[in-house]
Amino acid sequence: MTQFGRRGRLLPQVSTARRALEYTLTQSLGRAPEPTDLVLVALSGGPDSLALAAAAAHFSRRRRFQVGAVVVDHQLQEGSGAVAAVAAGQAKELGLDPVVIQAVTVQRGADGPEAAARDARYAVLCDQMAATGAHAVLLGHTRDDQAETVLLGLARGSGTRSLAGMAPVSTRGGLRLLRPLLGHTRQDTEGICTAEQLAPWMDPTNKDQSFMRARVRHTVLPFLEQELGPGVAASLSRTAAILGADADALEEQAQILLDRAQREAAAQVQDGVAQPAPTGSVLLSLSALQTQPEALTRRVLARACVLAGGQPVAHERLEALAELAAGTGQAGPVQMAGKVSVYRRRPIRPRRSRAERPRGTLEFRRTD
Repeated sequence: MTQFGRRGRLLPQVSTARRALEYTLTQSLGRAPEPTDLVLVALSGGPDSLALAAAAAHFSRRRRFQVGAVVVDHQLQEGSGAVAAVAAGQAKELGLDPVVIQAVTVQRGADGPEAAARDARYAVLCDQMAATGAHAVLLGHTRDDQAETVLLGLARGSGTRSLAGMAPVSTRGGLRLLRPLLGHTRQDTEGICTAEQLAPWMDPTNKDQSFMRARVRHTVLPFLEQELGPGVAASLSRTAAILGADADALEEQAQILLDRAQREAAAQVQDGVAQPAPTGSVLLSLSALQTQPEALTRRVLARACVLAGGQPVAHERLEALAELAAGTGQAGPVQMAGKVSVYRRRPIRPRRSRAERPRGTLEFRRTD
């Protein structure tokens, strides 16, 4: 395999991919990688994940850190087993170890086949990360994928976090995910595969316009580039990075406010001003939320719902919850996804001073 151009120089896209991988892994570890560290490449056999495997193999060959691969056969297309075998074979040729192929049966859910396949894939990756003791799983998402994600978020009317797209370092349940190629294009990954003399598999479903992401990729983004000029994908990716930093800051402040609202509610219970909540429930002081910006209070309410055992909050339910907290909507309770009910509780008795009088509490209670 060769990664060099005509004059023997390392091709730029190869060297930048390696640097991006080392930087992202260092950020995730909080230190420089060590020879005992193991990461797993989520390998589909496509150009993006194959290019990432090649970049990672550079460090494995030099014993900087260990690299394995997981190939998930979704069994949704004829010949998928052969595709998985070829991908695994190329991973082994690159020197990756261990290399695991695992077939899954995708249960089609309400969110469609794409989401069901993704859930099945992530379940396998989570299991393999735990089984091998790997630090993280490497995903081959590129700048083009990021741009598509932002456009899909805009179409749904999403908030800051969703429009921030995919983070270079993130978690999903017990799964730690690294995306070192978010600054690279699909053209870059194809160039890396050519330089490494690898044969990527071109997934035909990526061109199937019955899928919304495929329509964004092959119709919407090219149209925007044509009408607005080149660089739209790069601009959308940059927007995602800016919004990601903003969302991180807001969520950090929201966690601080959530902790404060819980402490104040606990103090009100201790003082006999508020009634206690059942074990496992989340109790928030409305006084703590009263003067806070809406961007923070809504995040606090959404976090409290999940903390009580509920599911991530949809926009419509969050609107109803915000109205309950402000006292401008229904008297409650508000039913949230995940069998969580939210009650607005009045103070048991006022304090002596009107200035000290609390506004009551919000109780998030699991109802199953």
